[in-house]
Amino acid sequence: MMRGSPSFLIAALGLGLIVSAPQAFATETSAETKTRVASANAETYQPIAPPDDADQWYIGSIPDEPYNIPTVDRSRLRADLRRETIAAPEDYPANTIVVDIDGRHLYFYPGDGTAIRYGIGVGRRGFSWQGNASVGRKGAWPEWIPTPTMRALIPNLPASMEGGVDSPLGARALYLYQNGQDILFRIHGTNEPWTIGEQVSSGCVRMLNEDVADLYNRVEIGAKVILHNSKYAATRISQSE
Repeated sequence: MMRGSPSFLIAALGLGLIVSAPQAFATETSAETKTRVASANAETYQPIAPPDDADQWYIGSIPDEPYNIPTVDRSRLRADLRRETIAAPEDYPANTIVVDIDGRHLYFYPGDGTAIRYGIGVGRRGFSWQGNASVGRKGAWPEWIPTPTMRALIPNLPASMEGGVDSPLGARALYLYQNGQDILFRIHGTNEPWTIGEQVSSGCVRMLNEDVADLYNRVEIGAKVILHNSKYAATRISQSE
C-alpha cells in the first residue's frame, strides 16, 4: 500500500466510523459538542504512520472468500491482547459481548462458564462511547462509505470502497443497533494490527481481522453488547436495551 495513496490516508486516519461526528453524537448537548469537536480538531485527524516493519507483522493467511484473511505475528502484541479463552470474569448469558474500553479488551460469553478475550483498539479521546446495544446485522468483507465530512478532510477519498484487505472495516463487521435502529457504530477488523491496544480510531471498536472473523462466527444476530464505563466517553448511548 503506497503511503501517499487514498488507502494509506484512510488507514492512517483511523476512519472506521462511517458517520460524521454530528450524526454519531446526536444526543449530546451543544457545549459537549463544542468540547468534543475542539478535541477532535486538535487530535483526531492526525495521520498515524505505520511502523517501518509493518510488513513483518504478517506471517500467513486464513483461507476465506473472496479474499484470504492475513494473520498476524501475535508475539508482537502485549500478552493480554492475544485471543484467549479464560474463566468468565463476570456472569453473563450466552451470546453476550462485553467491551472494556479502558482495558482494551472485548469479551464474548458463550454461556459455558468461560469467556473469549480479544484485544481491541478503541476511539480517541472524545470519540469513545459507552452503553448497551445489540448486534443488528453482520457483514463479511463489508463496503466502506466515507461521509461528506471525511471527504472534505481528504478530498481524494473515493465515494466508496469495496470490501477487501485494504478496507478500513477489515474482514468482518458487526453493526450495532438500539431499538431496531443502526446507531452507526461497528465492531470491525483492521488493516493496522499495530494499533490493537491503542486509543486510535474515530469511535468504532477495531480487532485483528482474524479475531473479528472468529467473533463473527460465534456471535448471533441479536447478541447484547455492553460497553463498560470509559473515562474517554464523550456521550452515553441509551441504556434502554
